[in-house]
Amino acid sequence: MTRFKKVILFCHRWLGFISGLVVFIVSITGCIFCFQDEIQDLIHDYRKVEVQYKPYLDPSVLKAEALKGRKGASATYMYYYGVNRPAAVLVNLPKDEMLYVYLNPYTGKITHTENPAKNFFIIVEYIHLYLLLPAKVGSLVVGISVIIFMVIMITGLILWWPKRKSDRKRSFNIKWNGRWRRVNYDLHNVLGFYATSVAIILAITGLSMVFESVREGIYITANLGRSYPSEKEVLKSDSLLKGKVKNGFVIDKAFAIAQVRSPKAEMFLINDDATAAGTVGISAYAQTLHYYNSDEYIFEKYTGKLLKQTPNEKKSTGLKMNEMNYDLHVGQIGGLTTKIIAFLASLICASLPITGFIIWLGKRKKSKSKKVKEVVHRRVHKQHLT
Repeated sequence: MTRFKKVILFCHRWLGFISGLVVFIVSITGCIFCFQDEIQDLIHDYRKVEVQYKPYLDPSVLKAEALKGRKGASATYMYYYGVNRPAAVLVNLPKDEMLYVYLNPYTGKITHTENPAKNFFIIVEYIHLYLLLPAKVGSLVVGISVIIFMVIMITGLILWWPKRKSDRKRSFNIKWNGRWRRVNYDLHNVLGFYATSVAIILAITGLSMVFESVREGIYITANLGRSYPSEKEVLKSDSLLKGKVKNGFVIDKAFAIAQVRSPKAEMFLINDDATAAGTVGISAYAQTLHYYNSDEYIFEKYTGKLLKQTPNEKKSTGLKMNEMNYDLHVGQIGGLTTKIIAFLASLICASLPITGFIIWLGKRKKSKSKKVKEVVHRRVHKQHLT
């Protein structure tokens, strides 16, 4: 082995020791989370409602119903998930607690109330993002471990890539009829090779959730260095106009405008910023439970005036890439096929620290056995000479 490859092997091995446990946890929780929508749809009846051929109830009506009897509670986010799904209001309770209140969007009847902190998949998501540590600490630990993992994947390719063309065909296959150590070696190297490209995409999209610099880097790169100041403009309401129009009327008017201007949208997210200079923002998504391809609307919260409209087709490539981030990360960008690919890639990533550790143990035992044999041989040789 050349000096260069020895250095690469040293980095690959010790970086694996440093990040292995975190990579395993993050990858296995990623596997579990991939199909969370499908699983929850299957086991929870409240996630579906009977389609009624009439307009949705106004968001102010749903908000009032969700807040009824909850003293000191407020609501900032409201969701319309689609014609056959419940609407939802995110209720903020005193002491920093939250509730998701699901309602029939046609009748206003509450169908389910959920504490997100007790939802299995939300817990899995928090482990995935923060390892159940405080958010700032956990996200940093995960982010650094993911960066290390990307280096490990690249060094692994350098170490594994066969020198001779004649060896490549054999190297791309797992020798299932070999000894278990050989099978483990192939599982680590061959599956690692096939998963690398997908794993790097998952890693980069994950890092963009942790580090603003990565998100900004994707934005600038996709825009080929061009700047679009209007996309980063933060609009504010004129607080001097407070009380001119009731907030409920503004939200309802804003939602009606968004529905008219985005008639094909299946899902709507309403953000009623409660701060004095806040605005009413509405995202109209083309497809239910997919968080890219959306039209954006911003309204003055005291008058209902439309301040800004950004159709999806007028967004820069960089902004579209950033909005595509979640759907790429969980694999739902292309439907069931890409979800399966993301699931398998995550499963392979979870297995790599284990198979790698087994390879290291095997080499360590082999090295010890070799040393013992050498010592015995020297003693026997010495005794023979005497």
